[in-house]
Amino acid sequence: MALAAGLPGVLISLVLLWSGDHSPKVRWTLTVLMLLVWSGVAFSLRQHVVFPLQTLSNLLAGLREGDSSIRARGADSTDPLGEVMLEANLLAQTLRDQRLDALEATALLRKVMLEIDVAVFAFDADERLRLVNRAGERLLGEPQPRLLNAPASELRLAGCLRDDTPPVVEMAFPGGSGRFEVRRSQFRQGGLPHHLLVLSDVSRSLRDEERQAWQRLMRVLGHEINNSLAPIKSIAGSLDQLLAREALPADWQSDARRGLTVIAARSEALARFTAAYARLAKLPRPRFAQIDIGTLVRRVVSLDARLPVAIEAAPDVTLDADADQLEQVVINLVRNAIDAALETAGGVHIAWKAGDGWLDLRVEDEGPGLPATANLFVPFFTTKPGGSGIGLALSRQIAEGHGGSLRLENRAQTRGCSAQLRLPLRHAESGVRS
Repeated sequence: MALAAGLPGVLISLVLLWSGDHSPKVRWTLTVLMLLVWSGVAFSLRQHVVFPLQTLSNLLAGLREGDSSIRARGADSTDPLGEVMLEANLLAQTLRDQRLDALEATALLRKVMLEIDVAVFAFDADERLRLVNRAGERLLGEPQPRLLNAPASELRLAGCLRDDTPPVVEMAFPGGSGRFEVRRSQFRQGGLPHHLLVLSDVSRSLRDEERQAWQRLMRVLGHEINNSLAPIKSIAGSLDQLLAREALPADWQSDARRGLTVIAARSEALARFTAAYARLAKLPRPRFAQIDIGTLVRRVVSLDARLPVAIEAAPDVTLDADADQLEQVVINLVRNAIDAALETAGGVHIAWKAGDGWLDLRVEDEGPGLPATANLFVPFFTTKPGGSGIGLALSRQIAEGHGGSLRLENRAQTRGCSAQLRLPLRHAESGVRS
């Protein structure tokens, strides 16, 4: 095409030259000169276009092979081809930086997978093992080369890949046995689906939590039982000594009656305590139905006339909940707020709002606030005289049974406490009512 660009002019010049009245020497000299200039300029133009394209081709080939260190010479923003090579150099630098970041991130991920004490397995669509970390090798009792490409059924992991597997299962492997938390996820590699399986041994953690729970429970039970048995034992000993006398005093019957009354009162208190514990331990499953939260709150507020409770204006909100259990939670929160507000002659107000599928109900008081929050939800722990210590623990258990949460904290801007109840508006099984 470069030769064709100058061909018309050369032909016309040659025709004029050879048809004119010129000597043969002039004709041949000018003919050779025109042909040399024509071919030289054409090949120079071709080289000026082809060389940058070859350079660019080599650069792209290097990028395709993963070599991002090649740079094109002659990158100049004043030339169109130079601008192309300049952009290619910038692209190569960007790819180099991204490749370096990816390599560093991959190296870090491999290091983390090797060091963490959690077994990680990756299976392909045929449930054959494609990746395992060091903890997985220890758990299965085999080195990685022997484990790769093994089917999940052979490794006793096929059940963990099923969707109906419980989150915590009891399993035995060559490298250990116990209760394992099972977490599954999906990812794609090479365009094909893969399964990621993570097994973490929670036996020790569960045992520690269970032991701590038993220790707390035994401290509370021992304290409450001793509070009742100590006076019973003392009065029973006094009555035994009284009746062992040969000559009974004149008022021995009244002393015996008072002693038996105290024994009966302490026995009744101990019976109430055990009944409260049984109520906490045997909370029934919630029976979900449509409930209007405004109607429920106004009904609860009307039950306690000791202090007027301010209800902030809010839109009507319905949710799936057990009416009896939810009412018990609101009663406990309102009663605690009123008890606290009466100590400082403060007020109590309730507000709620709905958003993103959740109901947030807030009960705030202007009382003295919470002295300590660590033991608020410990069963039978109470800071109120005559309190049972069961209300908050039962309320949180009901909230969690509904898929929600309950937390108490001191108000930041003013004195008092804020109880925040969060519940889902729709339950997962709301289509089937009990």
